[in-house]
Amino acid sequence: MEMIESDSSVAAALGADYLITPDVVVLRHPEPEERLNKPANVADESVARLTPLRKLNRLGVRTSLKGKEVAHETVLLHASVSCKWTLRSDRAQNARSEALNLIRNRKGRVPHIVAITAEPLPSRIASLALGTSDLDCVYHIVLGELQAAVAGMASSGRSDQAKDLATLVVGKRLRDISDLPVDLAI
Repeated sequence: MEMIESDSSVAAALGADYLITPDVVVLRHPEPEERLNKPANVADESVARLTPLRKLNRLGVRTSLKGKEVAHETVLLHASVSCKWTLRSDRAQNARSEALNLIRNRKGRVPHIVAITAEPLPSRIASLALGTSDLDCVYHIVLGELQAAVAGMASSGRSDQAKDLATLVVGKRLRDISDLPVDLAI
């Protein structure tokens, strides 16, 4: 918020009235030379001089906050996680707006953009997971239990929810929370 107030270009890019922020961010440090060049030499003084993923290129970056210059190593945004216990339409819209804001204002590759929910209705999960693909994926905190509950509902005439859930899982738009660390590892 401090940067928005002190830098008009940041305020213009992000909008200063209503800022939707991620619940969790995963940051990545640039890679040191030893790691980049193992097992083969891929980067030296003549190549890869502009990539932000190389630590050597990011050292000595200077940022000015309130007139003070600070030298630091800039970290990179690896993932943005939106946590929504349940999904009303406005909550789904906030997660989408947050994702679109990240996509529009990036300088490089898009970070992983995901949402985590405990929403019990597959039709509501579909409102966030399906569509324009602004989010990589939605993760459910108890997907196995949800699948069992929805299967029980299908036998009582609620096959629409079972169909929605199957579409989400088979279409790789909904995963279990245990998949998230593996998906973010790369």
